[in-house]
Amino acid sequence: MKSHSSLTRREFLRRSAVFTAAAAAPLILPSGVLAANGQPGANDRIQVGFIGIGRQAGGLLQGLLKLPVARVVAFADVNLPRAEENAQKHGAKAMQDFRRLLEMKDVDAIVTATPEQWRSNICIPACQAGKDIYAEKPVTLTIHEGRLMVEAARKYKRVFQVGSQQRSAWVDIAVCEFIRDGGMGKISKAIVPNYPSPWFSNLPAQPVPAGLDWDLWCGPAPLVPYNIDLYTPRANPGWLSFRPYSGGEMTGWGAHGFDMVQYALGMDESGPVEVWTEGPKWDPPTYDQAEPKKRGDDLAMQTKVFWRYANGVVLEPGEAPGFGAIFHGEKGTMKVDRGRCESEPEEIAIDIRKKRPKGVNDDHMKNWLDCIKSRAKPHADIEIGHRSATVCHLGNIAREVGGKLTWDPKAERFTNSEAANKLLDRERRKPWELPSKV
Repeated sequence: MKSHSSLTRREFLRRSAVFTAAAAAPLILPSGVLAANGQPGANDRIQVGFIGIGRQAGGLLQGLLKLPVARVVAFADVNLPRAEENAQKHGAKAMQDFRRLLEMKDVDAIVTATPEQWRSNICIPACQAGKDIYAEKPVTLTIHEGRLMVEAARKYKRVFQVGSQQRSAWVDIAVCEFIRDGGMGKISKAIVPNYPSPWFSNLPAQPVPAGLDWDLWCGPAPLVPYNIDLYTPRANPGWLSFRPYSGGEMTGWGAHGFDMVQYALGMDESGPVEVWTEGPKWDPPTYDQAEPKKRGDDLAMQTKVFWRYANGVVLEPGEAPGFGAIFHGEKGTMKVDRGRCESEPEEIAIDIRKKRPKGVNDDHMKNWLDCIKSRAKPHADIEIGHRSATVCHLGNIAREVGGKLTWDPKAERFTNSEAANKLLDRERRKPWELPSKV
C-alpha cells in the first residue's frame, strides 16, 4: 500500500500546472479561521522559535526568513551570547534553556538542529507543548526514541518535518517514484557508501567559554570536560564523530542516502529484515587529543555493512554517491544523487530530466509551513525520517555486535540477538530520561 505522502507527491508531479499557478499566487484563505487548539489560524503568520542556532540552524534560518508566512520570535541556545546575537538581529527573544521557549504561548512551531543526543528530549516535549516541528536529520540517536517521537507527533497531532531536503527536490522525487513504480523493472540490489560509525572521545579539559552552559550541552549524555573539538560539529574531529552524541557519518551522511533507498524501494513505513558485516570486527578507537576524523573513519570502513529487504533487494557497500545510491534493475542501472540522476542506458535519465515541470518549488521549509496551515503530512514526515534513520542505526549496531542479525521492522526488534536489542536505546543522565509512553 502506498503511503499518503507518496500519493501526494505523485499528484503534485501530475498536476504541475496547477502547482505552478498556486505557487505564483499569494496565500489567501477564508476569513474567520482563527488560531485555536495549539495551531495557527489560516490567516495568521506562523510564529517560529529556534532551538539551537549553530552552523546548520543558521542555514535553516536564512531559508525561513525568505518565507513571509513565518516570523521568527525566539532563539534558545546553550551558548547564550549566540542566542542573544540572533535575537537582537531579528527582533526576537533570547534564552538559554529550551524549556522556556516551549512554554511561550506565542510560539506555534520550532526548528531544531542541536546535536543528536538532544533530538528526542526536545521534540517529544515540543509535541506535548503543541508545537509543530522541523528537526534536522538524522532525527534520532536511537531506534526506540524514534518510535516515541512518532507516537508523540500522532497523539498530539503535530506537523513534524524531518530535514531530509531531497524529499522536496523534484529530481529526487521523480527518480525515486520512477523506480518505485517499476520503471527499472525488479530491483536486485543497490550500491551504497560504506558510511563510517562513531568512536570514543577522551579529549582533555579546556576552559568553558563565557556564556556557554556546558552541563546543558551534554544534556542526556554523560557530563564530560569541555573541549572545542568536541563542542564543534566538524572539527578535529567534532561531536559528529563521537558516541554518545552522534551515529557518526553512518547517520550524518547515511540519513540522506538511505532515505533515497527507502523511498525508491517503497519502504517508508518499513525497512530491511537482515543486516550483517564482512571484514574485521569494528574496534572503535578513542581520540585523546585533537586529530582529524580520517583515522577513525578509515578504521570503521574496514568493516563492511550489508542489508537485505524482504523482497530480496540487498544493499551492498561500494562506490556510490553520498546523497543516494546506485540501483540495479532488470532494465539497467540508475544512480540517484542530490538533484541529479544518471542511468545506463542513459536515455532513461534523460527522459526523466526532460519532464521537469516549470515553476516547481523544491523548498523543503515551505512544504513544512504549507502543511502547518493545511495540517497535511509533510514530505519528510517523522515516520519517514525515523524509518530512514533506523537503517543507519542498524548498520552501527551490526558493526558493534557482529554476525548476521535478523530484524523485524514491524516490532522494531531483533529476533536473534538480545545483545543487539540492548542497543535499541541508551541510558540518559538525569533529569533527561524519556517517558515510557508519551
